[in-house]
Order: sequence, then structure tokens, then C-alpha cells
Amino acid sequence: MEQIVHLHREAPAKPAVGAACNGCGVCCALETCPAARLRFLQARGPCPALEWSPDDGCYRCGLLGHPERYLAWLPAATVLLIRRLMRRWIAAGQGCDCAADIQP
Repeated sequence: MEQIVHLHREAPAKPAVGAACNGCGVCCALETCPAARLRFLQARGPCPALEWSPDDGCYRCGLLGHPERYLAWLPAATVLLIRRLMRRWIAAGQGCDCAADIQP
């Protein structure tokens, strides 16, 4: 199935499957992770929490970096816990698991 996604022109190229995540944004532009599916009630991307970071020149997960933006009811004291859970739920730092074939 072919999908068209629009990413920032300065986004890094998608890494190979298993390589370290570089914030290319492809995976989150294609579909939402299980946590985002619960929060936004959508299974297909782009994820509403996918954020472009101009300082880093890459995409970041807003649910991980700024959970209070997307979970307004979240008590401030739980932000660190939610970040830890999100890091685990999205497998942050575990390597690219997006097997999409990307055409520029």
C-alpha cells in the first residue's frame, strides 16, 4: 500500500531498520504508536504529537518530550513518570523499527 507523507525538508533521512533513531519522523508520520492511539483515538498517522525541533533539526515525540501539552489533565508531579512510561512504550533508544520503503 502506498502512502504519501510530508516531512520537513531538513529532516534527516530514514535510518536502516535496527539503526539508531535519528528523528526522521517517518514512523510517526505513517502511523501512531499504541500510546498515541489511546490519546488521540487514531491508528493512522501522522501522529498529532509529532513535533519538529528546529534546534535539533529533527522530529521528536511530543508525548515523550512535553506530555503536559497533550495530557492537559496530567498533574505536574507525574510528568517524569509519564516520560519514563512513554520512553518505554515507544521503545525510545531501541533502534528504528520502521520497515517502510521511502522514496524522496
